[in-house]
Amino acid sequence: MKTIPLILMGCGGVGRQLIQHIVSCRSLHAKQGVLLRVVGVCDSKSVVVASDVFTRGLDDAFLTEICRVKSSGSSLSILGSKGGECQIFSNLESVKKVVDIASHLGRTTGLTFVDCSASSETIEILNQAVDLGCCIVLANKKPLTSPMVGAGLPVITSLNRLLASGDPVHRIIGSLSGTLGYVMSEVEDGKPFSQVVTEAKCLGYTEPDPRDDLGGMDVARKALILARLLGARLNLDDIKVESLYPAEMGPDKMSLEDFLSSGLSSLDEGIDERVKVASSKGNVLRYVCVIDGSRCHVGIQELPKDSPLGRLKGSDNVLEVYSRCYSKQPLVIQGAGAGNDTTAAGVLADILDIQDLFS
Repeated sequence: MKTIPLILMGCGGVGRQLIQHIVSCRSLHAKQGVLLRVVGVCDSKSVVVASDVFTRGLDDAFLTEICRVKSSGSSLSILGSKGGECQIFSNLESVKKVVDIASHLGRTTGLTFVDCSASSETIEILNQAVDLGCCIVLANKKPLTSPMVGAGLPVITSLNRLLASGDPVHRIIGSLSGTLGYVMSEVEDGKPFSQVVTEAKCLGYTEPDPRDDLGGMDVARKALILARLLGARLNLDDIKVESLYPAEMGPDKMSLEDFLSSGLSSLDEGIDERVKVASSKGNVLRYVCVIDGSRCHVGIQELPKDSPLGRLKGSDNVLEVYSRCYSKQPLVIQGAGAGNDTTAAGVLADILDIQDLFS
């Protein structure tokens, strides 16, 4: 049985879903000869670790309890030591403990840090973990989009296969936000922009503050990861990003309540006019990233109705990849673009790939 020790950082929706996947797939992984041993779980304030990280992990009953506690909005610190089977550290102690585990388990065991947080504060720990020979799996995009740090759909795997085969990728255009994909496809049918955004919020597609999605920065981070994968030496500031709301409606200028009650509806006319102009030319509007050589920009584009992106409906992600072999008809990658379950499943698949790195 090949054992992969894990430290999970972040117990939000994706982190909890990942724990549930790990627990529910025990018998499947056993048939594959793999044991995922969760030796530590962190939230923003605490870390809980197994009493002996060398020989045991947190048991499944305790992992399930972690999910219950975090679902209620509580901190891991309320769990207690559970009869000596685990230890709990808080604040600065927790950072030191995580690094200490990495320094002892490190290079030979395949200790893997799984970052399911949405924080840039994990970057320092992740850098130390890499220096100590640990593996990293990220659902959190921020560490990969900080100034030149390091290099749901199987996009990166697909691109790596093209590049490894000597097929250079020269252009990518994609709808990389399930939220904005939904919004753009719905306004196409004549619904007011404000109504569609409100519906998306009610469906759970948007962040609590929809401006976190409408600003386009989440798409920009994904685009930056892909551009760097293709060799572009870009930082986030190098990407031109079109926000779907003006600066005067930003979170630092307008409250969420005012934005939802009045600010959002004031954007309807402008979006509706753009939809009509596109439609008159047989096109539709999509919020996309465009990576063309070393250039990258994010925003609304007019695209043909009969193109893969033009046919996009709902919250799916769609990526068109143009290379030497796919010059006239692009390689199209499409699938679910929103949901904790989909993201967690992708993270779990990446964790299992790590076993091939160790004998």
